[in-house]
Amino acid sequence: MHKTHINMNVQSPEDLIQHQCLVFHHSLSYVKSMALKCAVELGIPNAIHRHGGSATLSDIVAGTGLPVSRLPYVQRLMNFLSICGVFTESNPPAAVTDGKKGEAVVYKTPMSRLLIDDGNKLSSLSCLVQFVVNPLLVNTFFDMHTWLKDEQASSTKSFFEMTHGCGRFEMAKSNADDNAMFNNAMVAASQITMEVILREAGCDIFGGLSSLVDVGGGHGAASAAISAAFPHVKCSVLDLPHVVDKAPADGTVQFIAGDMFEFIPKADAVLLKWVLHCWDDQDCVKILRLCREAIVPAREAVGKVIIIDIVMGAGSSQDTLSKETRALTDLYMMHLNGVERDERGWEKVIREAGFCDYKIVLVTALYSVIEAYP
Repeated sequence: MHKTHINMNVQSPEDLIQHQCLVFHHSLSYVKSMALKCAVELGIPNAIHRHGGSATLSDIVAGTGLPVSRLPYVQRLMNFLSICGVFTESNPPAAVTDGKKGEAVVYKTPMSRLLIDDGNKLSSLSCLVQFVVNPLLVNTFFDMHTWLKDEQASSTKSFFEMTHGCGRFEMAKSNADDNAMFNNAMVAASQITMEVILREAGCDIFGGLSSLVDVGGGHGAASAAISAAFPHVKCSVLDLPHVVDKAPADGTVQFIAGDMFEFIPKADAVLLKWVLHCWDDQDCVKILRLCREAIVPAREAVGKVIIIDIVMGAGSSQDTLSKETRALTDLYMMHLNGVERDERGWEKVIREAGFCDYKIVLVTALYSVIEAYP
């Protein structure tokens, strides 16, 4: 029988075991995403919230309508999610009350508060979790290695297209459930991001404008937030017909059906939020050139393109979580041939599109605001 020998002289037994643990940890990391999705779909954050912010395992089982026989499995799920920091968990009391052994109490955390929807999914990141961790997207990444090996395929199509036979946005157009899931996720993420941006830098970015068009703005969550904070700014959203058709018609934001590669309505400013990272440099430059034409000569004194996106390496010091999340996002964008750019990459596409100057301000742990001036 063939025997495999590991050269123990390369590293100490302690290091060897530690690195073996790392391999296990990274190989099983997908289970963390699935556990988070499971908790969201069971409504566990909601159940804890409705119970006043803390609940025993029995309370959680009852509050989610699960069979009592599932309690031991719920205990294992909550133990893991508490170790990960999604929730916090107290040790069960040592005393026995009324003949029953005490139970651990699970508490909500600042993170789990973001997963509470309780009747309004669009105010919660629960729909973002369900969008990112869904079979359509997860299955795509099983073909990443095949796509990387196939130079001909990788030069003409994304590995999403190689897997599913159509592009990412074509899928959303033909699949109503996918389209709804995507737009709901973007609304929820936009609300939190825009709340921070408007609070920290809103006046500097939007204060001098009278009109703004949000390109690829989905259901208008960002534009609605801007309009509420700056009522004098006339906001409109440009997106594809199948997106605009499902947008809320509340009169706050004007919706325009169209293709960003064909035309962009005139306005003082064009907003591109999480749009340009979906495209390679060539397509990114095309979009930016049309944006530049839309703001010149309409209001040359204040005209600008406002980009809200990740800037890789932004900030003087990056904590490990932010750095890894940015890198994960960059890897995630590969599935549709997108890319997260560093400042040099952003400068390249901005200059090639004909803009004279730009400014970058880091406003959240992940996102920066880039203003490009014609």
